[in-house]
Amino acid sequence: MPPGFSQYQAHLNLLRNAALKAVDPAAAVARFLSGNDFADAKRVFLVGAGKAGVAMAVAASAIAGNRLTRGIVSVPEKQLLKLPHVDFYQGGHPVPNDGSVAAGLAVADLLEKTTADDLVVALISGGGSALLELPCAGLGLQDLQNATSVLLRSGAAIHESNIVRSFLSQIKSGGLLRLAYPARVLGLILSDVVGSKFETIASGPTVPTEHSAEMAQAIIKKYRLSDLLPEAVMSRLLQKRDYAPDKNFRVENRLIASNRDAGIAAAAAAQKLGFNAAFEADDWQGEAPDIGRKLARLLIDNVDKRPVCRIVGGETTVAVHGAGSGGRNQEAALAAAQIIAGRRDIIISTFATDGVDGPTDAAGATVTGETITRAQALGLDPEKYLENNDSYAFFEALGDLVKTGPTGTNVNDLMFGLGY
Repeated sequence: MPPGFSQYQAHLNLLRNAALKAVDPAAAVARFLSGNDFADAKRVFLVGAGKAGVAMAVAASAIAGNRLTRGIVSVPEKQLLKLPHVDFYQGGHPVPNDGSVAAGLAVADLLEKTTADDLVVALISGGGSALLELPCAGLGLQDLQNATSVLLRSGAAIHESNIVRSFLSQIKSGGLLRLAYPARVLGLILSDVVGSKFETIASGPTVPTEHSAEMAQAIIKKYRLSDLLPEAVMSRLLQKRDYAPDKNFRVENRLIASNRDAGIAAAAAAQKLGFNAAFEADDWQGEAPDIGRKLARLLIDNVDKRPVCRIVGGETTVAVHGAGSGGRNQEAALAAAQIIAGRRDIIISTFATDGVDGPTDAAGATVTGETITRAQALGLDPEKYLENNDSYAFFEALGDLVKTGPTGTNVNDLMFGLGY
């Protein structure tokens, strides 16, 4: 018999807060950036993009002090915050907008002035792929918007989408290094991708990765996208790269926070609450409903160790077939609810650590063994809502959405399973 609603909600809130505290962007920058990093620099520039951009910029600016010449950071929300010598741009996410391109042009103009005696500190976090953009020759913003939208709806994994998008941008896959050359570049990177590979986070602006055209074309073929992408995009994917790979870039990239950090902290918080707690993995991937069912079965297999807490991290995908609204975390929760239906000893809650799950104002959803029964009493068919990709409407009707608002960070998704 689980405790009352308020008690398990309190437990879930504590776990979320512990996870977010562990990956606080400002604290992470302070741990990985010091005055010694500026010792040999004649001038210091800040450039950045991502959902954690504001906090990262505040921390980096404070550490740089009067050594900072100028900074440009693209973030998803308009900033009233005033930082000396730092300009914030409001880019688009998950699809780039005019602000994304304006930020890209401003960064290119700023970095054109750098010399070999300068240091460029690049502040990179999740969402940077869309928030900072500079189309390749022959492409416009609409081409990038259409390509991004097609890729988002295709079910392609994030690293696959980024490979395709890297051919369309002067920023991605080391593009920032080319713009900053010959300056030294220090990348401070907060990971929102499975495996925390630098070339994948925000499409790797500080990583000179040379993806082959064949790789991009194989992805397009795999997801049958050739008839959906703009003609200019398809044409671009057939062209030779227009940058020189032989430059001696001086770059150091530092991973400052990740999904694993958040998951481990949440598990430690659960242990303090008396749970038999474990952070299982940070690499769960696949279709969101499949992953939700997988966690539900994991809880069922471990519920005899009650009170038990199992936490997993990763990034799921959603192949959009319906016309509804929702996100991968909400879809995972809805599928999990079907597996635990009738169980009075299990609670599952999904959580996008940026506070935004898909194009909605929710971060995820919480389900119990009573979720399906309550839904049926309202005439809601969970399977139909899954088929229509309409998990948001399902959970809104039940009042079970998790709404945190934007958290100012982003280290991918976490799912919490509690067994009482």
